[in-house]
Amino acid sequence: MTESNLSPPVYRLPPTVYLYITAFIGGLVSLALELAAGRLLAPAFGTTELVWSAIIGLILLYLSVGYALGGRWADRSPHPATLYTILTAAGLTIATIPLLSRPLLRLAAQGMMRWSLPQIAGPFIFILVLFVAPVTLLACVSPFVIRLLVTDVTATGGAAGKIYAVSTLGSFIGTFLPNLVLIPNLGTYRTFILLAMIATATGLWGLWHFNRRRFWLLAWALLLLGVLFIRKPGLIKPETGLIHEEESVYNFIQVIENADGSRYLLLNEGQGIHSVYLPGDDILTEGPWDYYLIAPYFNMPPHPPSAVGSLLVIGLAAGTTPTQYTAVYGALPIDGVEIDPAIIRVGRDYFAMTQPNLTAYAADGRSFLAQTTRRYDVVAVDAYRLPYIPWHLTTVEFFTEVRGRLTEKGVVAINVGHTPGAGDGDWRLVDALVATMRQVYPSVHVIEIPNSFNAIVVATVKPTTAQNLADNLPLLTDARLRTVAERALANLRAVAPTGMVFTDDRAPVEQLTHDLALRYILGGQ
Repeated sequence: MTESNLSPPVYRLPPTVYLYITAFIGGLVSLALELAAGRLLAPAFGTTELVWSAIIGLILLYLSVGYALGGRWADRSPHPATLYTILTAAGLTIATIPLLSRPLLRLAAQGMMRWSLPQIAGPFIFILVLFVAPVTLLACVSPFVIRLLVTDVTATGGAAGKIYAVSTLGSFIGTFLPNLVLIPNLGTYRTFILLAMIATATGLWGLWHFNRRRFWLLAWALLLLGVLFIRKPGLIKPETGLIHEEESVYNFIQVIENADGSRYLLLNEGQGIHSVYLPGDDILTEGPWDYYLIAPYFNMPPHPPSAVGSLLVIGLAAGTTPTQYTAVYGALPIDGVEIDPAIIRVGRDYFAMTQPNLTAYAADGRSFLAQTTRRYDVVAVDAYRLPYIPWHLTTVEFFTEVRGRLTEKGVVAINVGHTPGAGDGDWRLVDALVATMRQVYPSVHVIEIPNSFNAIVVATVKPTTAQNLADNLPLLTDARLRTVAERALANLRAVAPTGMVFTDDRAPVEQLTHDLALRYILGGQ
């Protein structure tokens, strides 16, 4: 008895409609799975171009295998029941991904903290291997549907074109569904389970119509997935002192609180602190944020604190810099730009980012510059952190736009990373940004932040010298300003303008930062 005769088909729709719906679901789940893979890996490995390249490359490889396998499979068993069994199996294998990956992600996170390459690379490879089965099975769907749809060899091209169009339309929906809808509302774990349920439900729906006996053999799968969906997934990445964790459209966000009440904002793999909240009156963090306070004093003396009248922060995060500026300079107007609205909300809820003089904008920094007509005395750029540096905020054209928004004695200060090592360490990224900024500004100064991998680079609209900071020191009656200025004077660094100049046409920032990180991990120079 052939498979098609095990039970009579029960049609509620024309048979071709079932196949078109199946192709649509296959395309939707395939692309949604790829986007969800990036968010699954983000808490341990981040969201760098290198991570995304690995995900996209391997998914394409799995799809290639699946297309070839699906075509051969369809020729050997050209029955709808086989197709819907494959789709059901794909759904079940999708459900295993978040379950099996969690312990591996925790192991990888420990490796990131120690910069242990085996602990980082091993889990990364194994997690991507988890996608082999579901992606390959999903890729079988389109060639299988084409085989079932074609009844007239002279119409093969038209049938294939329609199926690829419908599948691609599903992929279009799947491109936006995970990061814009599912993950912010359900979380990564439940997003994977929901995608598994969609694939499995479609497979069972087909089996109900084409092979009722097999439907009853596999119906338990949907019940199991429903239980997994209801099950509370728990914390994605447990941390000591964790008081808040969420997944936004852009980031995996954590807030850590110490016993003394201080709080820290961590994003994605959590290897850098993006904002600090200190209880009480103490505002100095001994981190890079402090040095934005004294950037204006590279101007020609006398340049008193009263000359600082406005601030723009690109890379607002949870508002450490506006908090410090308001405490020192009073209620001067501050605009803060942060691309992730969830981080702005976290800043207000957990970091006291409620200053009435601060206006927070959920926008891209460069887009904001192109739209605003305001001018600022200080522009603080805190949007860089190895290995996450938005290249379009590093170019000559970007710094030209910044200069257009500065006042006559305006300054721009950026927080840039470097890596330690034998000798002086690796300062190539700082060198490149200094060389780039010198194409736009007459003077650029570098402050090395003690006990960190950071430097603050300050550029001025007017020609200035480092001596100006020392000459303005007597005007700094606020003890906090004076403390930071003295630290800055003790850590000024001469950087020769020999680095690469970044432009909108060519800014290989990712290549440079990946090389810096890899050399540091491997202990090379």
